[in-house]
Amino acid sequence: MYMGIDLGTSSVKVILIDEAGTLVDEAAVPLTLSRPRPLWSEQDPERWWDATQAAVRHLESRRSLDAVAGIGLSGQMHGAVLLDSNDQVLRPAILWNDGRAGAECRELEQREPASREITGNLAMPGFTAPKLIWVVKNEPDIFARTARVLLPKDWIRLKLTGEAVSDMSDAAGTLWLDVGKRQWSPAMLEATGLSERHMPRLVEGTEVSGVLSVEAAAALGLRPGIPVAGGGGDNAAGAAGIGVVDPGMAFVSLGTSGVIFVADATLKKDPERAVHAFCHCIPGMWHRMAVILSAAATLSFAARLAGAADEASLLTETEAAGLPTQSRLVFLPYLSGERTPHNDPTAAGVIFGLDGTTTRADLGRAALEGVAFALADGLDALQARGGTIGGLSVIGGGARSKLWGRILAAALQRPLTYHRGGEVGPALGAARLAMIAAAGASLDEACPPPPVSHVIEPEAALMESLEPRRALYRRLYSDLKSTFADSVS
Repeated sequence: MYMGIDLGTSSVKVILIDEAGTLVDEAAVPLTLSRPRPLWSEQDPERWWDATQAAVRHLESRRSLDAVAGIGLSGQMHGAVLLDSNDQVLRPAILWNDGRAGAECRELEQREPASREITGNLAMPGFTAPKLIWVVKNEPDIFARTARVLLPKDWIRLKLTGEAVSDMSDAAGTLWLDVGKRQWSPAMLEATGLSERHMPRLVEGTEVSGVLSVEAAAALGLRPGIPVAGGGGDNAAGAAGIGVVDPGMAFVSLGTSGVIFVADATLKKDPERAVHAFCHCIPGMWHRMAVILSAAATLSFAARLAGAADEASLLTETEAAGLPTQSRLVFLPYLSGERTPHNDPTAAGVIFGLDGTTTRADLGRAALEGVAFALADGLDALQARGGTIGGLSVIGGGARSKLWGRILAAALQRPLTYHRGGEVGPALGAARLAMIAAAGASLDEACPPPPVSHVIEPEAALMESLEPRRALYRRLYSDLKSTFADSVS
């Protein structure tokens, strides 16, 4: 068997697949998020390791893990885990959806004018490098003690193997990588007061990065010496899980954040539209992404706000109410700011059009539509320079909702293909990368598209009813943009 560990924002998921790539078992342990100040988002890395141990132990309680022959990693990108010379964590990790480093992004690009050319990307607050400039300014004692900076999943790797290693896809999201050359950029590191000695060793996602240590094996109930693959950032690993490994293939991810991902044979940059251009976890491949910061997080917020028992209950109630042909209720899902296409950390969530008849189901429907409109903006950005994108596969926890699929297909005006196991895409991709690294499986053998569960076609009537609300959605952001910025200055 092969194990995939996915360190998400809301949970750690661990799955097992067999030699045929079939999902054998899975377990998840929830995580909590800390927002101690406006725009801040942090987690304690030690809780990641606690959750990883608990999830693996859940699997071990149900079946023997003696046959595990390889481990792969995926996880939330961009987070800054600062370690001292003894590899001890110095402060809570600053996460991908943290918006405190807006001014530092501008400073970074001033310090290194070739930043966008080197990295292929616009400097955004969620990326790792600007966070370190913020630490220099605001926590100089912490920065002075920082001997190593790791990404979240790579901190888990350190706990598993004792090795400080990252893969190309995750490293590409730091703004320290020369994305075209697939190596650390001395110029970008110098611009943040760091050098290559602060960075982990780089491998491809399909390579062995180390082996499971005796200590970690004892903690997890596994045998020592199991190879650990390079793995990938959550979306690149999700691409491996869904079989998006050839140029032009694409998917949409409905996790805590939302992503439209396109695989590319060459590096295609479009930083002006806040399109992400990163290395794939597959050697010799790259990818582009449109990223929104709140997807399933928007649904969770709406359920909590409206007093629903949970997200599933809100979805059930929303579906039972039906989809209106006319409404002006619009939800801007900018609960953590926004990336593509706005690159606006000050953007905030807005519910517009409330009246005395608004129901909980109305709020649920508006939340689903708001995420769909945000992703449609991202699709427009991807297509502005990269050409037309056809049908999309769907992964992530939000893939479980057929109602959301109907709304999303109509907003994107594309058919959506759902695959068996798509809801665990990144963890599945991590396990598949482990199969390649540990067993020498070929890409075709390890990463085929999973069997199709169903396809949702866009509905003409729903497409027509969404158009006026999408126009209002876009106008609201334009009207409120300066107000968002003023409210946090």
